[in-house]
Amino acid sequence: MATASPAADGGRGRPWEGGLVPWPPAPPLTLPWTWMGPSWGQHPGHWGIPALTEPSASPAASLGIFEVRRVLDASGCSMLAPLQTGAARFSSYLLSRARKVLGSHLFSPCGVPEFCSISTRKLAAHGFGASMAAMVSFPPQRYHYFLVLDFEATCDKPQIHPQEIIEFPILKLNGRTMEIESTFHMYVQPVVHPQLTPFCTELTGIIQAMVDGQPSLQQVLERVDEWMAKEGLLDPNVKSIFVTCGDWDLKVMLPGQCQYLGLPIADYFKQWINLKKAYSFAMGCWPKNGLLDMNKGLSLQHIDDCKNIANIMKTLAYRGFIFKQTSKPF
Repeated sequence: MATASPAADGGRGRPWEGGLVPWPPAPPLTLPWTWMGPSWGQHPGHWGIPALTEPSASPAASLGIFEVRRVLDASGCSMLAPLQTGAARFSSYLLSRARKVLGSHLFSPCGVPEFCSISTRKLAAHGFGASMAAMVSFPPQRYHYFLVLDFEATCDKPQIHPQEIIEFPILKLNGRTMEIESTFHMYVQPVVHPQLTPFCTELTGIIQAMVDGQPSLQQVLERVDEWMAKEGLLDPNVKSIFVTCGDWDLKVMLPGQCQYLGLPIADYFKQWINLKKAYSFAMGCWPKNGLLDMNKGLSLQHIDDCKNIANIMKTLAYRGFIFKQTSKPF
């Protein structure tokens, strides 16, 4: 995959690689839309959202627009509040309902609203409809797809060498919706240390029966390549990148085992996004305990490692964060 030239990060003052990507696979938005500011980076707390109309509302009322804006409540807290804008009349009934649904959502410490999937579900649940909830979106990302990857490998105390990958999962996230579109998952048969240790089983949750008789790493890598091709990820016009929690998976584990076994490494494994670095840029603090700290910082529940990474990415994207490559080219 080609690497674009460095570009400024939306006024945040950090150098990044890559530019915003076009999105031919996704249909265009069909509802009216307006922005309440010259750019997202300058006014991260403002959106224009299509007007909500009651079933009996006149056609003219459907042209109304309201704005979700930062305001201070009576206690001085920064909150979301829908405010009517535009020339058309907006139903006071719907406006009050929108305020009731959205008004309790506080802004994050960095000034970008926590307008995540919980908010959109609230909108739909209160009668605003799925199309309205879908309009609450986030800035375009620099990639069409994010490939979330999190290996499990043989381990013990003291550490065994070489370590071998025993689980190879990938989640394909749509860069426009941040939803999971496809998955790849295989267990891998270790060959140097074929017997998993009790420590490894307890740490990873993988038992011996799961890896016995499974394909070798070489066979799994071949199937990854087939899956990438089937998903259209090898198309030069489709920009995708792997995402890992840390640099270990693609900087240490995979290259080390491939070197030991004499296997080539596909180019798509040679660049990635370290979610810890992305989180630190977005939140202003380093997650010392990895996923545990990131879930806690974003008030997310633990599921499994790959889905945790996907949920963290989606939440940061809804806050306005744009993901960029963090690894250095091989």
